[in-house]
Amino acid sequence: MSRPSATAAQRTAAIGRHLMSTSAPGSTPKSRVDAPDEAPVLFEASGLVRTYVLNRPKKLNALNEPMLNLLRPQIEEWSQGDLAQVIVGRGVGRAFCAGGDVESVVRAASSPETRPRAIDFFHREFEMDYILAAVPKPYVCVMDGITMGGGVGLAVNAQFRIATEKTVFAMPETKIGYSPDVGASYFLSRVDGEIGTYLGLTGATITGRAVFEHGFATHFVESRRIPALLERLAALENPTHQRINALIEEARSESESDVPSTAIVGAKREALDSAFSHNTVEKIVAALEELSASHRDEEVRQWAATTLEELHKRSPTSLKVALAAIRRGKHMSLLDALQMEMNIATAFCSGVTPDFNTGVTAVLVEKIKERPNWSPARLEDVNDSEVLENFFSKYTPEKDTAPRITPPSYVAPASKLPDPMQFALPSEAEIRSMVDGSHKASGATEITLDELIAKFENLRKGKAGVREKILEVVQRKCAFEEDKHMNKQWLKWRH
Repeated sequence: MSRPSATAAQRTAAIGRHLMSTSAPGSTPKSRVDAPDEAPVLFEASGLVRTYVLNRPKKLNALNEPMLNLLRPQIEEWSQGDLAQVIVGRGVGRAFCAGGDVESVVRAASSPETRPRAIDFFHREFEMDYILAAVPKPYVCVMDGITMGGGVGLAVNAQFRIATEKTVFAMPETKIGYSPDVGASYFLSRVDGEIGTYLGLTGATITGRAVFEHGFATHFVESRRIPALLERLAALENPTHQRINALIEEARSESESDVPSTAIVGAKREALDSAFSHNTVEKIVAALEELSASHRDEEVRQWAATTLEELHKRSPTSLKVALAAIRRGKHMSLLDALQMEMNIATAFCSGVTPDFNTGVTAVLVEKIKERPNWSPARLEDVNDSEVLENFFSKYTPEKDTAPRITPPSYVAPASKLPDPMQFALPSEAEIRSMVDGSHKASGATEITLDELIAKFENLRKGKAGVREKILEVVQRKCAFEEDKHMNKQWLKWRH
């Protein structure tokens, strides 16, 4: 089945809008959009499902102020109403959402008179991200296409995040002299190993099934199956989380392989986790230099050399801010992480560094291929104490120098957010706990590979990808201990 055109999606939206406006009085929010063919966000109603459709395909659905003006009040009405029992997010064209409209933000930030508008954009965007993470109803986000930056913020904390073979996922902020935001310090610090640190600093992209394998999506479904899946979702009479999960699992491709599709496996993954485990950018660079010069594996040497080249292109200030934020975010709630990022965004907008303006102008406006003229241009010239003061201390709500992220009262408090990994593949930490016997479902202190796979296939109810994930983790992290008496090979986690 071919991907629906924007025009077809708009016709569907218009029909859905008509249904919404002709429902029982007060039962469903009325349309806020007068010209659905041109509206940057469309809203649809089907059964118990309410869908927002990002509709700026020529701009890859980049999130701007008019879109936020439409999104938040509609999401809030759906969240508090009775008829909407499932919220779905998707995009028109080849992107879900390619990010925020940072060109407009930088223009506004360049003048003291309009700077508050730039800061307010981030404030409203981050609050929208938190609302979607804490919404008191099942939220399904379809990342069928480019999903970067601000688009990741709308998607990554949904209980159900669907990647397809068209998904292109990245947090590319260091490329434009900014720092990963929209909750990145929270979610990048919680995926396995140092994958999040690597993606946050380099701005590298991962695609397709790899987005699912690394935990940024909870499910992988072929793009051609999405329309039928959404139709079946709308037909559910009692759309509980478990029923939605089972429905999405049923839509998966039957052709599953024991070989993960991500390229970051084996020796390369071990090298990545080692190099990016350091707490200073300088030590990360030194580790990569050593790997590129002396690692026994040619593929690892090449990967390290390429990664060094990419880091060299990034803003040195942005790299240091990003790493500090990711390390701090690991120990924060999502709300606290978003507040930290709000403070950081305020610093960037306030001209603490010229790199945000320099990067957006060079990369997005002039589209130059060369390294932007960062200032300072070298890592060693970036003063660490000034970074901590300017980005993590100077701008805060307590000092009345940055706005406070204030969620509405109807959403879950920060301590009781839905677990965004509940329906994802098991994490490396969860697999380890099953191997060492500390998992609540382990039932034993010793386990074989077959038993480990069976345990998780049972816990995840036959979820696609569980076997592949476990085999990849075991290969890197476990040793086999022969038990001749029992005629078994026990798994032992390598510390």
